[in-house]
Order: sequence, then C-alpha cells, then structure tokens
Amino acid sequence: MTDQVSPPVHAGASQTPGVPPEGVPQETKIGASRGLAAWLTRHKTSFAFTSYQSGRLLLTGTMPDGTISVNQQHFGRAMGVCWDRDGLWLATRAHLWRLENILKAGEIAEGRFDVSLMARTMYVTGDIDVHELSVDQTGNPVFVNTAYSCLAKLDPIHSFKPIWKPPFISELAHEDRCHMNGLGMLAGKPKYVTTVSQTDVADGWHGRPLPKGVLIDVEDDRIVSDRLLMPHSPRLADDGRVYAVDSGRGYVVEVNPQTGELRDIAFCPGFLRGMALLGQYALVTVSKPRYGTFQDIPIGDELARRNLTPICAVMVVDLDAGEIVEWLRLEGEVQELFAIELMPNIKCPMVVGPSTPEFLTTVTFDPEISSLNA
Repeated sequence: MTDQVSPPVHAGASQTPGVPPEGVPQETKIGASRGLAAWLTRHKTSFAFTSYQSGRLLLTGTMPDGTISVNQQHFGRAMGVCWDRDGLWLATRAHLWRLENILKAGEIAEGRFDVSLMARTMYVTGDIDVHELSVDQTGNPVFVNTAYSCLAKLDPIHSFKPIWKPPFISELAHEDRCHMNGLGMLAGKPKYVTTVSQTDVADGWHGRPLPKGVLIDVEDDRIVSDRLLMPHSPRLADDGRVYAVDSGRGYVVEVNPQTGELRDIAFCPGFLRGMALLGQYALVTVSKPRYGTFQDIPIGDELARRNLTPICAVMVVDLDAGEIVEWLRLEGEVQELFAIELMPNIKCPMVVGPSTPEFLTTVTFDPEISSLNA
C-alpha cells in the first residue's frame, strides 16, 4: 500500500445538528491514504459502497479543502448499488430503492455537496437476498436473486421476474443452492455471473472441502472457468479483458474468457467482494473475517505467510502494476463491505437517509412550476 499517513476524513451523515441518525452508530473511524483525494480529483470521480453487516450506504468524495468526505446513511442490509442517470439503485433486505439527485445542475448543498440523493421510489421484493445489481439498456434494474439462484428484474405484481438461471439449477426455490452473487454486464445485457458452487441442493455451497467456484457466460450458459474459490464481481474492461475477485484466495484476477485460466494480479488483505473498474485501476472492497479468523480458506494461510492482519477497506489496485496504490480504511463497527460503484463527474456526494429527521422535512418540487394558474 501507499504512504500510511492518513489525511483528515470528514465522515458524517446528513442529520439535524446534535441528533444522531437512527441506526447509524458514530464510533467507526475512517482513514485514507495520503493520495486518495488527489486520485479521485485526477480521475474526476467519487464512489459509493455498502456494508450489509452494519446496514450502511457510504458515499466517498472530496471536500473543497482537498480532504476526503465519507457521507453515510442507514439502509438495513445494504447490498448491491448502481449509479445510473444521476441517481442510485440500492438493494436492501427486502427492497430495491431508487435514490434521485434533488440538486439542480451547478447547485451546491451545505457548501460542499454537488449531489444530494433522496429516496423517491421503493420496490418491495421480499427477502430474496439480492446481491449485485446493474441496469439494462432500457435503464431498468437487473439483479442477482441469490435466494432463488437466478437473475431477475422487477415485476409490477410479483416479487421478481426471473430472466435466467444457471444450467445446473433444476428449479427456482428459496434455497440459495449455488450462492450466485456477481453480475457483469456488456452493452446493457447480462454477460457473466459468478457462483460459489455448481450445487443444486439447498445451501449446497456451504460444503467442505470448499466447492469450485465458477464464472458463467450468460449468453450461452457456458462455464468459462471452474478454477475460482468463492468468486465475486465479474467485470469486463473496455479492452475486453475479464476480471473477478477470487475471494477465497484473496486475489484480484484476470480470467481468460476462452480457456478459463487465471492470472493473479494483486493480493488484498481481507475478504474481497465488490469491484469497480476505471481504466487501469480496480476499486475493491475487503472485509474482516466474519467469525474472527479465515478457517479452512487459503486466504488465511496467505495472510499468515505475508504476516498481514485482515482489514476492512476500499482499495485502489493498479491492474498494470499489480499493486495497491490508494486506500480508505474503516475501523470499529463497520467490519464487512459488499458492493462498490463509481460516480463519474461527481465531486462530493451526500444522501438523505430514511431514518433521519431530514427525510420527513426535505420537500422539493420543480421551481419552474411556481403557479398552477400561470
């Protein structure tokens, strides 16, 4: 990793002064690498990431004074997140939320935020354990329905509309048979998914020894690779390269889409789940072990060999150099992270959470429509 000196980080939540938002403990400490703010500024982006373990959506950008801003709000079991058309889609325990930017172009809130997200639409899916999500070419969400081992879309009547399942899954059942978790899109269509196993029985992916994880081509139902261990986040780069995180081993990897061979790029000291690509860089989320140690998983041995302790962080990996170049680290109540999403051309975003007093008092309308009788 880069320089270990952490500049100041503004870590807060939109709230009434002196009133902590419900469900968002304040004891989490956040530090950043010295160059992260400059990296975000140079690449003209900010990013969103989620912690299902602590129920948070966190938005990271840069303050006017050049320091890092982390704006966070409580969303129970926050999972997949997708930036689309100046707003966010967010998956939680039983809902898909659409958060819209309520600021006009060029408007700044509280002297620093150029985006202010407000929940405007909520779709009820039930507890189907939605993991990653994206949007198709029509702007509608496509999501990994982990409980039912399929890809799905929203349905106006039902909890979901299934659109694809792996060839080894015989039926749709609320049994999490293979732990499908990751979704990679190509030209607005699902292209790749990751599953932890090829099992077709309830919770079959929990087996020991650990089952082979797979990357599947959705277009032709082809198993691209079965050489992965607990994989997540398949991604396609602009140059056609295919990447994923091989979570059980702790590596960001490149996957040959023809042969399925893996090329290790960088080891990260924690359990990898989310990944977002930006040119030669990958932003990834790493988490501490859920039960204290990584038992019976190769990442535990690799950490011991390198004399490293697992951490909870967002890391910027240079894919060409195979190195971690920047990071944002969390200590305290937040110990596990899931998805991460870039917010291009956004400098400092914020969100108004449904558990805050502002959620009730933030009322907006189009100022150009000032009189119904005009």
